[in-house]
Amino acid sequence: MSKENLSDWPSSQTSAEEEEDEEDDGEPKVCQVCGDRATGYHFNAMTCEGCKGFFRRAMKHPTKFCCPWQGVCVITKNNRRQCQACRLHKCQSIGMLKELIMSKEAVEKRRSQIRRNRMVEEPPVLSPQQEAVIQELFNAHEKTFDITFSHFQFRPIDRDLNPMSVWNQTASGQSAKQTRRMDNLSSSYSTSTSTSFSSSSCSLEDEEDRSDGGKNMVFTTLPDVADLTTDMEKEKKEDRSDGGKNTVFTTLPHIADLTTYMIQNIINFAKGLPSFRALAIDDQISLLKGAMFEMMQIRFNMMFNVETGIWECGPLTYCMDDAVRAGFQRHLLDPLMRFHYTLRNLQLQEVEYVLMQAISLFSPDRPGVINHGVIDSLQEKLAIALKVHIDSKRAKPEKHLLYPKILACLTEMRTMNEEYTKQVLQIQDIQPGNSFDPLILEVVSKDP
Repeated sequence: MSKENLSDWPSSQTSAEEEEDEEDDGEPKVCQVCGDRATGYHFNAMTCEGCKGFFRRAMKHPTKFCCPWQGVCVITKNNRRQCQACRLHKCQSIGMLKELIMSKEAVEKRRSQIRRNRMVEEPPVLSPQQEAVIQELFNAHEKTFDITFSHFQFRPIDRDLNPMSVWNQTASGQSAKQTRRMDNLSSSYSTSTSTSFSSSSCSLEDEEDRSDGGKNMVFTTLPDVADLTTDMEKEKKEDRSDGGKNTVFTTLPHIADLTTYMIQNIINFAKGLPSFRALAIDDQISLLKGAMFEMMQIRFNMMFNVETGIWECGPLTYCMDDAVRAGFQRHLLDPLMRFHYTLRNLQLQEVEYVLMQAISLFSPDRPGVINHGVIDSLQEKLAIALKVHIDSKRAKPEKHLLYPKILACLTEMRTMNEEYTKQVLQIQDIQPGNSFDPLILEVVSKDP
C-alpha cells in the first residue's frame, strides 16, 4: 500500500484533534472536499477523516504537488487519491487553515488529558491483590480487637471523687504547697457527679463545649500540672519512702493495665501479618515502638462516643478525667481530645480503621528502621488500597476529601507521639512503684 493510499485511513491523532460536532439535525454531514461522510469540523472545515489526514500531512511535510491535467480536477470520494494538487487546492479553498494544526507536543498533552478524564469517569475497582491484602488485615484485626474487653484483667480503677487533699492527708512529708496544687488539680473534677457509669462517675464537658463536635474543645478548667510535677520531683525521695502505697495518681494502675492490654493485642495484630513477619526482627521492633501510641488511639477511637465524650470499652467506660488522674497533662490531652472528635466525625468504616492502623505500622521513617525501601513500598500499597476502597465503596458525598482527611489525622497523631512518651516517663519517675508494666516502658524506651 502506497503512502497516498494511507490518506484515507483515520490518523492516530484523530481523537486528540477532533472538534465538537454541531448538534445533529438529522441530516448526514458531507465532506466539503470529496463528498464522503464527514466526521466533524477539522482545521476550520467540515471534512472526512481521509481529507483531514491528507491536509495535515501536506502541511507538516510541504511538497510541491503538480496536477497531471489542467488543475481543474473535480475531487470525489473515488478519485481523491489521483490528484494531490487539486485535492490540496480544494482543502485551502474551503477554508482549512494550517495554523490550526496542533504540534506533536500539544497533541500528546491533549491525549494525556483525555486519558485522565476517562480514568475519572471510570469507577475505580479494588484489584484481587488489594482485596486479598485488606482481607488479611481485617482477619488479623478481628482476632486481636476485643471490643467487649472480656479478656481484660485489671486492677480496679480508683475514681474517688473526694478532693485530692483528702487523699494526701495520709501521705507523710507532703508540703502544704504541693497539697494546695493537688487541690487545684482536682477542683474542676471533684464537683461533677451528674453522669453515672457502670463502675463510677466521670466528669464531662458542658454540652455547649461539645456543640461544635469537639473542634474547639480545650480543657480550660484543667490547671497546668507542670509546676506540680516539678515539686513532686524535688520530693520524690520522701514520697517513695512508703514503698508506693500512697499513690499520687489514683487511676494510674488501671490505666497502665489497660495500656498493656492494648499493646499486647496490637503486637499480636502485627504478628498476624505475613508481610510484617517477613521483616527483620530489628525492623519489627522499631515499627511497633514507633506506631504503638498511634495504633492504640485508632483502636480507642472506634469506641469513642462523640455525643458524650466517653470511650465505651465493653462494660467499662472512660473519660478524660481518668487520664488526668493518671498523671497526663493538658498539652497532650487537649489535642488528643480534639483528634478523637475529628476522627470519629469522619464516620469511618471498620475496614478503613484497619487500613489506618496498617499504614501507621508500616512507616519507613521510624527511628531504627533499616529496610526503608521495603517498608515504604508496603506502606504505599496500603495507602493506595485505602484510596481505592474509599473511591469504590463510598458514595460521592461521603468520600469527598475523606482520604486526605484520614492522612491528616495520621499526621496529627505523630505530632503527639513524642509528647506521650515524655509524659509516660515523667509519670514513671514521679510514681515508680509497680504502676507501669515493663512492656510499656520498653515501648516508650529510646533504646533500639
